[in-house]
Amino acid sequence: MSTPNRTRWTAADLPPLTGRTVIVTGATSGLGTVTARELARAGAHVVLAVRDTARGRDVASTLPGSTEVRRLDLSSLASVRAFADAWDRPLDVLVNNAGIMAVPEARSADGFEMQLATNHLGPFALTNLLLPHITDRIVTVASNAHRRPGVDIDFDDIGSERSYSPWRAYQQSKLANLLFTRELQKRLTAAGSRVTAHAAHPGYAATSLQGRTAGAGQRLMMAVANRLVAQPDSMGALPSLYAATQSLPGDSYTGPDGRGELRGHPAPARRSEHALDDARARRLWNLSEELTGVRFAPPQAGSGRR
Repeated sequence: MSTPNRTRWTAADLPPLTGRTVIVTGATSGLGTVTARELARAGAHVVLAVRDTARGRDVASTLPGSTEVRRLDLSSLASVRAFADAWDRPLDVLVNNAGIMAVPEARSADGFEMQLATNHLGPFALTNLLLPHITDRIVTVASNAHRRPGVDIDFDDIGSERSYSPWRAYQQSKLANLLFTRELQKRLTAAGSRVTAHAAHPGYAATSLQGRTAGAGQRLMMAVANRLVAQPDSMGALPSLYAATQSLPGDSYTGPDGRGELRGHPAPARRSEHALDDARARRLWNLSEELTGVRFAPPQAGSGRR
């Protein structure tokens, strides 16, 4: 699929997606709902992979085109495995959209720090378990937050067991998204697959995500910023939609083209030096396999759309 010949890409530029199947995780609100809506509008069959299936069905009833709802709790490896085990047909695109941000300290059912579990380990396991079915690409939603000074993967305390900072844990999980994408693409290429891995970030988009952060003061500040600074979720979803449908090299990273990558239309995004570090990417991958018990299972060699 070729990129439209215009500089300000919008959802109106989506190509026809009839006959294609896409999974969007976290599709009951914000960026996920917009992503699902626009892909369905373009003709794709969209699977809303969500924790709350009743809410998912309510959202699906408002969407155009062909949709279905399946339960998925990314913080639970049992739920991830159940979802993947039930998948029995080709999948064109997986959009790893679901995430949480700077929440109070909590542990997942598997004992992992909740942001690490939901934002990285769950998508890591889901992607690898679904890989034998994927025919085109994986898109993982990252964040500008990974570029904040000092953000790195704390391999000695990745689960924040010694100390917990809501924002540090979030930033680490978003760096993990980019390192995951980088190493995944390397492994796909080595396996001879044409399936590709991509990342995208929404800039600063007004969604319900900010309303779940730790601390009433922070929530108030972010509510004000949502009104004064943020772009709407319809704009924040554009980088994900672009990465899911346009002709891009593997390990691409797309974000808004405005100042500071906070607002605007899809364009190549900047990564931190740590996010480009192959040694970090390999180390995180190996640790993620150890923690989840899920290993790389490549699509058939040569598989993927041309």
